[in-house]
Amino acid sequence: MFFSGDSSARKRVDLGGRSSKERDRQKLLEQTRLERNRRLWLRQQNSAAIKIQKCFRGRKVVEAEHSRVREQFFKTYGNLCQNVDRQCFGPDSVFLRQLLFFFNPQHLADFSALTETCRLIQQFSGENAGTLLSLFAGVDYSSMQAVVDFRVKKLTYACMQAVYQNRNQLKDQLFMTSDNFSTSIILLLETVAMLIDSRLPWSCKTVGYLLQRNTYTLFREIVLMGKLPLGWLFSTMDKEVLAQVIHCETSKEESVKTSSLTTSSLESALALMISHVGQGPCDCPNIDPRWSFSSQILTIPFLWKLFPYLKEVFATPWLSEHYIHQMALCVRNHANVLPNDISTEFPGYACLLGNLLETAGVAFSQPDCSFDMATDFAAVVTFLLEAVPPMQSSNNENKEDPILFDDEMSIDDEATERGLHRDLQQQISNAVDPRFVLQLTNILCREISLVNGPYKEGSHGKEVTAVGAACAFLHVTFNILPLERVMTVLAYRTELVPVLWNFMKGCHENQKWSSLSEQLAYLPGDAPGWLLPLSVFCPVYKHMLMIVDNEEFYEQEKPLSLKDIRCLIVILRQALWQLLWVNPVAPPTLTQSTTDVFTLRKHRLESIQHRVSLVASELLSQLQDWNNRRQFTPPSDFHADGVNEHFISQAMIENTRAYEILKHAPFLVPFTSRVKIFTVQLAAVRQRHGSHAMFARNRFRIRRDHILEDAFSQLSALSEEDLRGPIRVTFVNELGVEEAGIDGGGIFKDFMENITRAAFDVQYGLFKETADHLLYPNPGSGMIHEQHLQFFHFLGTVLAKAMFEGILVDIPFTTFLLSKLKQKYNYLNDLPSLDPELYRHLIFLKHYEGDISELELYFVIVNNEYGEQTEEELLPGGKNTRVTNENVITFIHLIANHRLNFQIRQQSSHFLRGFQQLIQKDWIDMFNEHELQLLISGSVDGFDVEDLRAHTNYGGGYHSEHYVIDMFWGVLKNFSRENQMKFLKFSTGCSRGPLLGFKYLEPLFCIQRAAGDASDEALDRLPTSATCMNLLKLPPYRSKQQLEQKLLYAINADAGFDLS
Repeated sequence: MFFSGDSSARKRVDLGGRSSKERDRQKLLEQTRLERNRRLWLRQQNSAAIKIQKCFRGRKVVEAEHSRVREQFFKTYGNLCQNVDRQCFGPDSVFLRQLLFFFNPQHLADFSALTETCRLIQQFSGENAGTLLSLFAGVDYSSMQAVVDFRVKKLTYACMQAVYQNRNQLKDQLFMTSDNFSTSIILLLETVAMLIDSRLPWSCKTVGYLLQRNTYTLFREIVLMGKLPLGWLFSTMDKEVLAQVIHCETSKEESVKTSSLTTSSLESALALMISHVGQGPCDCPNIDPRWSFSSQILTIPFLWKLFPYLKEVFATPWLSEHYIHQMALCVRNHANVLPNDISTEFPGYACLLGNLLETAGVAFSQPDCSFDMATDFAAVVTFLLEAVPPMQSSNNENKEDPILFDDEMSIDDEATERGLHRDLQQQISNAVDPRFVLQLTNILCREISLVNGPYKEGSHGKEVTAVGAACAFLHVTFNILPLERVMTVLAYRTELVPVLWNFMKGCHENQKWSSLSEQLAYLPGDAPGWLLPLSVFCPVYKHMLMIVDNEEFYEQEKPLSLKDIRCLIVILRQALWQLLWVNPVAPPTLTQSTTDVFTLRKHRLESIQHRVSLVASELLSQLQDWNNRRQFTPPSDFHADGVNEHFISQAMIENTRAYEILKHAPFLVPFTSRVKIFTVQLAAVRQRHGSHAMFARNRFRIRRDHILEDAFSQLSALSEEDLRGPIRVTFVNELGVEEAGIDGGGIFKDFMENITRAAFDVQYGLFKETADHLLYPNPGSGMIHEQHLQFFHFLGTVLAKAMFEGILVDIPFTTFLLSKLKQKYNYLNDLPSLDPELYRHLIFLKHYEGDISELELYFVIVNNEYGEQTEEELLPGGKNTRVTNENVITFIHLIANHRLNFQIRQQSSHFLRGFQQLIQKDWIDMFNEHELQLLISGSVDGFDVEDLRAHTNYGGGYHSEHYVIDMFWGVLKNFSRENQMKFLKFSTGCSRGPLLGFKYLEPLFCIQRAAGDASDEALDRLPTSATCMNLLKLPPYRSKQQLEQKLLYAINADAGFDLS
């Protein structure tokens, strides 16, 4: 064809490179696919319709057949089975076959017929197993076994269905006793109990049939319906109504007898069901744990208050061991088998826990209680306890334990938010009592090596299992329950501490920690093996150390030898360094919920690591206190090996890992390093407040003969901000004339030394001193000074100001007063520093072997202050409470608490408040009491002359090799310690040198030539000083004797600053 000129007829080109035929092919394939899917959907729709119709027609036919057979049944046997005789129950009769075929538990006539059938069975059998067997099987059971077994299974399950479907209408009958045969529920449940009697040959198959059809779920719903009103199933029920109902249920316990005459039919049926499992020979099929007795029945709140007889049955050793083992398997497989919670206040896991714990006492009191049973029980209880919110002890419990007394502590009356109902929480708390913990711990400890037994290569599996089970259970218990409930029992009535120590020591010496972690099921395999044992050992041993006296610890070496304690220090130090520095963990932030018990396991490791870091730090700190009282190991044993200059530099920066270690485990860092950090912190604060400014807005005019009164009035008027700033002092002598000299810091140092010497003098009445000349607040200070508490606040501020400015003051405090600065509680072992005689008497009482009541001691203490005697009760009613062998430990600790804490609580509190105006608690927490005394007063050994010489500058023509300088150092070195301290005060304004040596004296000590010429008149002058510059102005004396004479005269003249 020729071109016509019409451009519209041009061939279209696909820019994608595909031809039109290809496009048409793709379109055709898509259409074909859609058509195929449409035809498939139509076929499926037709098939589904046919199945629905088939099912509907089948059910309609079955219903019609049911109606026909039902009508025929009632015509033959009567509406109330009045035409039924004994022969109707035989294998050849159609009576049971027809009844079981059409039976519908929701059909009233069927229910009545089944009830009458049960009545007839009981009437014909008379509760005799042999008679019941012949009733159903005739003379030959073996030939008709299949038919008989099938009918009995169906009949038993029909009875359960009838009770379940009519539980709401007949809920008042559910807990009636078995002697009341007039009610339909009793007849049905008694028949169930008869048909599953273990003496009958079909009992195993019948019970297995019931288990396969989740009969425990039916039991659960029946019990819950009869136990409480239907509204209890919903969390919206009013809490007050709920509490009243539970109280009513609880009050029934005393009136319920456990004999068979008063046992309800429901309880009897349940008891037979649970006791069948585990008996041999038994071929019952294994059922899903979700529908087991443990999951469905044991999760009912307060089960044993409803069924006390069932509790006795369950507590039999072989039965409880079977069910607890099944639960332990679920725990190890991490399977969630618990039913839906009844309400938010009654979660299934907590109800299961409460019911299990109530049976523990019976099970563990049996002499033949097995180790496997104990480990399974510990595993289950540990798993469930992890989800329980922490519980607090009542106020009464706190008052009975003397160790909890603290004058600084107050109890918060506002109740914390809890997920569990109060009664359920009380059930759990009461069940985990000291007796239960003692029984379980002792059973588990049997398998652990004895204290004096040698460590064997390749620990036995049972030993590791016992350690893991005991430690996991106790670790969780410590997190949930108040420690005072169980600590004393674990410390003194079990061998837990020596046994655990022997185990840990063996693992440490033989390097078995890594293999141990793989065998402990509670934690992941890569967790350190020492983690779980330390989480339990540390708090229990720490509790023992609070009660152990000095003789037991140092002389008798109980409970651990000093050699073992040194090894323990190494283990704790390495563990802490691993947790805090090498592999640090953040504190767990998980908020426990009562509904996520099966999601808590992944947080275990973080939780236990954080816990061990705390308890190990507390125990190491306590061991360091014991070492400070009487050294049994070098202080360096407490220092971590990895502390270096990088660590120290990081520790000075807030929110760093090293800074956190310094806060929580300061003993890992050497004392000198901590002092450096403390000095840097103080210097930074002083710099911010301009402490080095020459001109200060706060100027004191102090009369030397009224130094305390003037300082109190002027210093107390300053705000906290002014206290941090510089203070300049001008002294006025006895003649009312201002002393010469401008305060550049030296006069203030002199002022601080004088004010502390005057205020802390025992003659002033605010402080007393012990036999070792150590100071502590005077309990009777209020009888001397009306404003004694204000003075204690002032003295706390004075001490803080001295530390703030780096001024060492010679004030030796008692250990228990320094503990108050750290806001710590004082215990019996601190008493020797106050009253060693009283301490000896109390220890005598502690170890007294006779009848202490014959000593006629009562819970009272007599205070004698300035001749005035007052009597105070240590406990309410203490005047009438005699000290006996049972309560003597409480008496001893109450006495110590009264003397160390209660008597001086007001004075200590005000002293602490004044101290904390300038010194932060975080700074003080870096040091223990012994180290804190060094911060305040420096070393009692004087100062090192050679150290001062190595860090001295010279001026005015002097140099280190000058003959006058050589004479000077020789004279100073030969001075007595007292004169050396006087010289240091004369030159620097402070009688103590810097804690870290004269390298840190600011500015460095300097000796300057005082006279321009060496004339007799110039050489007759005394040495002078500028304490603000740490400057000694020394004339060029010609002889050593002249220099010594002039220097001694100058430092002993006590002329203030007039010599300047």
